[in-house]
This record gives sequence, C-alpha cells and structure tokens, in this order.
Amino acid sequence: MVKREGKFDWILFAVTVILVAFGVVMVYSASSYSAQINYGNKYFFMYKQIFGGVLGIAVLMLMSITDYRVLDKIRYIILAVSIILLVLVFIPGIGIESYGARRWINLPFFSMQASEVSKFGFIIFASSYMAKHHEKMTTFKGILPILLVGGVICLLIILEPNMSITLCVIMLMFTMLYIGGARIKHFVIMAIPVVALVPILILIEPYRLNRLMAFLDPWQSPLGEGYQLIQSFYSLGSGGLFGLGLFNSRQKYLFLPFSESDFIFSIIGEELGLFGCILVAGAFMLLIFRAVLIAQKATDRFGCFLASGIAAIIAIQVLVNIAVVTGSIPPTGLPLPFISAGSTSLIVFCAGIGILESISLRSHKSTEVLVSLKKERKKTKKGKKRKK
Repeated sequence: MVKREGKFDWILFAVTVILVAFGVVMVYSASSYSAQINYGNKYFFMYKQIFGGVLGIAVLMLMSITDYRVLDKIRYIILAVSIILLVLVFIPGIGIESYGARRWINLPFFSMQASEVSKFGFIIFASSYMAKHHEKMTTFKGILPILLVGGVICLLIILEPNMSITLCVIMLMFTMLYIGGARIKHFVIMAIPVVALVPILILIEPYRLNRLMAFLDPWQSPLGEGYQLIQSFYSLGSGGLFGLGLFNSRQKYLFLPFSESDFIFSIIGEELGLFGCILVAGAFMLLIFRAVLIAQKATDRFGCFLASGIAAIIAIQVLVNIAVVTGSIPPTGLPLPFISAGSTSLIVFCAGIGILESISLRSHKSTEVLVSLKKERKKTKKGKKRKK
C-alpha cells in the first residue's frame, strides 16, 4: 500500500528563508545612506524589512498548516476584500498619496499596498473557477468570468495609477487562462484590445511616454527620465564578474533612485557582480521549479491551478524586475519578490509559499505511485508466466 500523504517541501522553505534573509542584508546595504539622510536612522528600512520578514515567515508557517481547500470555500470573501482594499486607496484619510499615485492604505502600524493583495486574491478566485468549470474553459463564455474579474482589478489598479502592476495582472490572467485550457484563438481576441489599450494609456499620462523615450535612448535625457536607467547601467557595469564587495556600492549614495526597492537588483549586481546575479536568479528558478512540482503532484485541480498561479506570479515579477533594471523593457516600478523593500509584498509572497507548502503536505507522491504500479504490474506478469 503506497502512502498518499505529501510532505513539507524543505527545499522550497530553505530557498525562501535564504531569499528573505538576503533581502534584509541587501535592503540595509542599499538604503543605509539614504535612510540616514532622510530619517536620521540608517537602519530605518532594514528594521521594516526584518519586521516584514519575521511576520512573513510566521504567515508562511500558518498557511502551511491550514488546509488550502479552505481558500476555495472563502474565495468570494477573499476576492471581495481584495477589491475593497483597491477601492479604499481612493478614500481621503485612508489612501496615501506618494509621487502622484494613490497605492497605499494607511494602517495604525504600517502601510499596505492593496495591489499586492489583489494579485493573490485573483489567483485564488481564478483557480477555484477553473477547477469547477474546467470543461467550459475551451469556450469564450466559459472564460468570461475570469476576464471580468481580472478587468475590474486591472481598472482599479490603473486608476491609482499603477501601470506596472496592471500589466503584471494582465500577464498573470493570460497565464492562468492558458493553464486552465483556453484556446489560442481566445488569446488572439483578448490581445487585440490589450495591444490597442497600451498606446492609449501611454498617451494619457505624459510621464509614460517620457519613460518610453528614455528606454529607447536614455542618453537623450541623462538628467531627466533617462537618469534612473543610466544609473542602473553604471551600477551593473561597475560590478563586473564578482562585484565591488558587499556594502561597497557607490550608486546607493543617492545616485540611483529607489535602490532599496524597485532597483535593488542593480545594487546586487554592483556589489556581488554577475556571479551574484546568477546565483540570485538561480535561487528564483529553483523556487519556481519546486512550485511547479507541487502543482504536478496536487490531488485536485484547485490545488494544481493554485500552485501554478503562485509560480506564475513569482516568475512574472522576477522577469519584469530584472528586465527593467537591465534596460530590456521600459522602466516601471515592480518589486523583486522577497528581496525588495516593502512589507506588504514580502508578507503576501511568503503567504503564497505557505499555500504551496499546504498543497505539498496534502498531495500524493505521484512518482512513487507510478513506480509502485509498475512494480505491481511486473509482479503480476511474472506470476502469470509461472502459472503457465
């Protein structure tokens, strides 16, 4: 008799803890000077990151011992909370405006970025819907509810405005639909309005057009929109193969804006070099690989889609963040999971890892099952031959 109980994925947990701890170190390195200048405390951002990391690991453990199928039962509550949080950012006194955008909610002890929560709210809803209506996913009518929910979330996020997270959710939505079984012709139909909408969104807000021009040629405005990308190039380029050494970044001395958050990968490249960047990218690849394995071994469609969605959102954000800091796509603000400064992102992604662990604990060992079945078949065949 083969045991069908799963087990705690210690590799996934270890990689997550290492990335969180590494994030604390890098946030301190990237922010110590600016924190001292702006807040009079060089540990300001590091303390916040430690708080987010400790709370995140606690949430991870809590979610791992919680049956992930509970999320299926309360999917509408989670979705409603996600949308309500996105609406609250527009209410004066509750929503916080920073750099011309309203993306944060003011809470008693810390601020929360609602869009970070909404991404996982969408994953839970989409996973539940696709699991229950998997036979309808090949029809446009069948995928319509996911498109409507994703569209509402994207609309609220773009109104903040936050184009980077909006595009992230769109890519997540398309990935989830592909995993769920949507047909290629549906993606072609959906891509038409998205492609048409992007130029409109760029033209509506002049700063987006400026960012696009800066991406094409940052040296045309080295002190304007092209400044951040150029400084990122300096940071990555000066790191060479093995970097300048931990804590030895020069760009963190107020040259590279948002060095502790959206552009922290540039500081990693400067201090640890190409070798360090490859190690970090390798850690994320291992993390995503373990998430995909958990999806494959899930006992039900909901668990499979849920694990796949979490793997997808991690992969999307890592790829977009690295692409931005290396100048591969136009500059946009998107944190590097587990590493960039930001308690909300850190806690939510740790919760996602906790959900993966919950699925792993309640999954069957599919490989062992197949091996045992093959052995049983061989024994049966041998027994039949002996009887003959």
